[in-house]
Amino acid sequence: MELIRGHYNLRPRHRGCVATIGNFDGLHLGHQAILARLVAKSHEYDLPSVVITFEPHPQEYFQLGNQQRLARLTSFREKFEVLAELPIDRVLCLPFNRGLAEMTAADFIDRVLVGALGLRALVIGDDFRFGARRQGDIATLRAAGEQHGFEVVVVDALESGGSRASSTRIREALRSGDLAEAERMLGRPYRLDGLVVAGDGLGRQLGFPTANVYLQRRSFGSGAGTHQAPLAGVFAVRVLGIANQALPGVANIGTRPTVDGTECRLEVHVLDFKGDLYGRHLRVEFHARLREERRFASLGALVAQIERDVRAAREWFASK
Repeated sequence: MELIRGHYNLRPRHRGCVATIGNFDGLHLGHQAILARLVAKSHEYDLPSVVITFEPHPQEYFQLGNQQRLARLTSFREKFEVLAELPIDRVLCLPFNRGLAEMTAADFIDRVLVGALGLRALVIGDDFRFGARRQGDIATLRAAGEQHGFEVVVVDALESGGSRASSTRIREALRSGDLAEAERMLGRPYRLDGLVVAGDGLGRQLGFPTANVYLQRRSFGSGAGTHQAPLAGVFAVRVLGIANQALPGVANIGTRPTVDGTECRLEVHVLDFKGDLYGRHLRVEFHARLREERRFASLGALVAQIERDVRAAREWFASK
């Protein structure tokens, strides 16, 4: 799969395609339905399939300077890795900046879809809006399609539990600890990827060595607040990237209030594993929330709780 960063890197060979546009945060079942239709339509036209997405997430751009930031479900790398598992030909990542935020729907169609891509068909969700102040909609695209000769294919939203599958609903499910509901909408367990980096070694001192997984969520722009993970607490997890199969573990994601932490961290204790994980890229799948993160009166009380967490995780895995 080819990654193209910015429409200015499009070349004449990229003209003529079938495309879709979206943030695709989480790549849930609704997104997957759009992507499946994209691939089918690209085969029908015998043209490359293109996913047009944005970095940063537009909501992050408009929240610039706010302390409460969007809890992204996927970093760009995580999103790209999921897309790479699908029969998608190209990803066009447009930098979401002032120029793009102020570009009218008509200009976006003329400059990007028609001028740069030579679009033949566009596959979109039924709630799609675009352009400055979100003025462009399906009617806008259909009128442009008649003028410029491209087809507009609208995919209806996928329902889950009586409501449409959406990134917002997934964030709400994760925030409340309802991992089963999040998994139903995602079509897979929720997961975070990251590189294992050096921590402060506290877990090892307490008898429960942990892998400090670097969360690829950094502030966008000068003076912006930190990104927040979409979930927090202590979880039974499976860890990929160590052995040929996923290994069970216990993960804490949060600020570690007992030691007065401030930065959001993902720390994973892999059950019955001994070895050095520094420098490995791990994928952590979240399966069951064991408890909320909280402050303990002493490190001794924290150790006693970790022992209970490990027992609870073992019992959960034994029941599956």
